[in-house]
Amino acid sequence: MQLHGYFRSSAAYRVRIVANLKGIDLDQLAVNLVKGEQRSDTYLARNPQGLVPTLVTDDGHQLTQSLAICEYLEECYPTPAILPSDAVGRARVRALAQLIACEMHPLNNLRVLKHLTGEMGLSDDARLAWYRHWVASGFDSLEVMLNDGYSGKFCHGDTPTLADACLVPQVFNAQRFDCDLSDYPRIQAITERARALQAFASAAPGEQADAV
Repeated sequence: MQLHGYFRSSAAYRVRIVANLKGIDLDQLAVNLVKGEQRSDTYLARNPQGLVPTLVTDDGHQLTQSLAICEYLEECYPTPAILPSDAVGRARVRALAQLIACEMHPLNNLRVLKHLTGEMGLSDDARLAWYRHWVASGFDSLEVMLNDGYSGKFCHGDTPTLADACLVPQVFNAQRFDCDLSDYPRIQAITERARALQAFASAAPGEQADAV
């Protein structure tokens, strides 16, 4: 399978983590978002949204949206599982993952930040304030949710799940923009445990072939 992505894309980072956890070897092809390669006719034919990642399966199906791709990998390669075996647990993990991937990340991704300082005319300081506001808003809620008794060493129990695959990239981005994470000890502890695992370490942006 081929994964079209960008080394610093949170969405592609999630998929890399899940693939590593499951021992899936993906052929990674770089799409440089800074250079605008995601808007090329060739890539738009693969992903009409012009976003990464895109997973091309061995039989030629082109799948988009990182959470959908992760769940596809879960269904095709169920062991080790990234979703709990019980319905309530699966709902909780999906809720944590979606809080990050659907509520936080879309407000702070590259195309939104470029729009703020481009068409909207915001200063770099205003853009940074925007970024940090939405990180704090999301992590304020997430920290509480991670202290509800279901978390263990990781977001849900003592093994990594889809929620951890979403959390680690979001923390990476927050640290890149010098967000203050001191109010989130649970988030920080889980992230450090996850980063110590090879599946997470080898998926990190700096370990990718297209890292600059």
